[in-house]
Amino acid sequence: MNINELKFDEKGLIPAIVQDYRTKEVLTVAYMNRESLEITLKEKRTCFFSRSRQKLWRKGETSGNVQNVVTIKADCDGDALVVEVDKTGPACHTGSESCFFNDLYENPDYKQFSYEKLYEMIKGRKTEKKEGSYTTYLFEKGLDKILKKVGEECTEVIIGAKGGSKEETIFEIADLAYHVMVLMVETGISTSDIFDELASRHVVDKKIKQETMK
Repeated sequence: MNINELKFDEKGLIPAIVQDYRTKEVLTVAYMNRESLEITLKEKRTCFFSRSRQKLWRKGETSGNVQNVVTIKADCDGDALVVEVDKTGPACHTGSESCFFNDLYENPDYKQFSYEKLYEMIKGRKTEKKEGSYTTYLFEKGLDKILKKVGEECTEVIIGAKGGSKEETIFEIADLAYHVMVLMVETGISTSDIFDELASRHVVDKKIKQETMK
């Protein structure tokens, strides 16, 4: 699909759902007209049309929190866009990472979880020590203790998997993932660093497959 196939509304606008390309979190919903979309495609940074001000605005032109475009996809009808971005700062003017932070309803049967939130919680235990916290205890003991725990958990994963117990293996992998995150915080490695490394390998794998198919 190309820009000429998109269906802008009677005001010449199309809604654009902006999403973090790493976490897939919805950051904001804005609108584009043809000109702002063309600017976005050319500059590879989000540019929207402000309905309240009736003018174009480039995200980050005053705040510095720009959104570098990774992908733009249109829905099946061509009348809405999803824009995946690599942002350099908060998406919301309030300073929040996302504009969607006001809870309206949460199903108690489901638990909200993300690796990013867990990482931030662990990071908080290092910067603001909490008495009685196991995570804080690990940071206080230092790198050698953390590395020892990572090694122990690796062994536990192997034992669980070798024993054929799926439940035990899941439990031990979760323990390992947690301790690896503690190690990441201790050594200054972010979840984005790991994401980008895996993504780069994925691209390499694609190229290898393409070469072998020739």
